[in-house]
This record gives sequence, structure tokens and C-alpha cells, in this order.
Amino acid sequence: MSEVLLNREVNIEQYNEFLNTIYRNAKRLQQLTENILDVTKIESHTLKLHKEKVNINEKIQNVINDVRSQIHNPDKLKIVFAEPKNPVYVEADKIRLYQTIANLLTNAIKFTKEGTISISADVKHNNNELIISVKDSGEGIHPVIMPRLFTKFATRSDMGTGLGLYISKSIIEDHGGRIWAENNPDGKGATFGFSLPLLAKE
Repeated sequence: MSEVLLNREVNIEQYNEFLNTIYRNAKRLQQLTENILDVTKIESHTLKLHKEKVNINEKIQNVINDVRSQIHNPDKLKIVFAEPKNPVYVEADKIRLYQTIANLLTNAIKFTKEGTISISADVKHNNNELIISVKDSGEGIHPVIMPRLFTKFATRSDMGTGLGLYISKSIIEDHGGRIWAENNPDGKGATFGFSLPLLAKE
């Protein structure tokens, strides 16, 4: 496609279409490369976290703002954040935390054509932990995938590599948390959740 563009053998409409295709696939290639590098780090135990105080409310809102552009039908699909009234802080690697939340939201968008994707952040003081949940109204988790959901290459999508949840699991466990998923009881969609230790109050 780039060769065709360089030879100027297309009109302006085709030019823009080709350019968008090149950009979209370059982003996919970049994501694939980053995922493979992350898997290599995980398996060689060299994935390092740089923890700092993170406002989870702000972090989630930033991710939502960034992934909204992936929704092809914004009139039919909404993202709703049940934001805690007060700021909630965790000690985390903010880049890796962003990566995990973005992965869960991106997956929800990919498998939900219409309805609502709800994200919540609930403080559990009895366990001194934060529970972040992403609930969608999509097609749910296929029973063939469920037992190996957080392993490498577990996917039924032609667009994905099946590495995102494997990487997310490693990131969350390295933070001292846990990650899980289940189909919703009403038979519509699935809920992914993970926990993080709360930052002790000063």
C-alpha cells in the first residue's frame, strides 16, 4: 500500500483509505511486538514494576477517554464509570496498571456490539483491597476458552493474539493482587475483575 501511495497511483479518497489502513495495521503490529516483549520478560522473570502512588479514579477515567475511539457505534454502546466519591489510592506501576485496565476495556468493546460496559472501583476495607470490575453486555466467554482464559494464545477472535489477559494476570499478581472472570448470571456478557492492595493511609 505504501508503494502504491508513493507512486501516486490513487485518488484522494483512496489515498486516505490506504493511509488509514497502514496506520491501523502499524498500530496492531506495534501492539503485537510489545506483547511479545512483555511475555519474554514475564517468562524470564525480568518484568520490573516501578511503583508509585496512583489515583485510581483518574487512571480509570484516562483509560476510558483513550479507548472510546475504538467504539464503532457510540450511539449503541456506552462506557459507564461508577466513580467512588472520594479519591482512591494504590501503590502501583501506573503504566502497567493503565495497560491492564485498557486491555479489559478493549476486550469488552471488541465483544460487545451494543448496550453498556460498566466499570467500577470498590473499596473493601475488611480485606484492605480495591476491586476493579469491567462488566459488559456482549457475547460472554465461550466455554472452550474459559478454562484457559488467562493462558497464552487463548482467543477465539481473528483480531487478537490471546496474550493480553496472560500479561494482565502477571502484572496484577506482581502487584500482590488477583484477577478473574465469569459470565454474567443473566446470560448477557461477562465480568472481568482484579484486586489491588490499598495504599495505607498516611
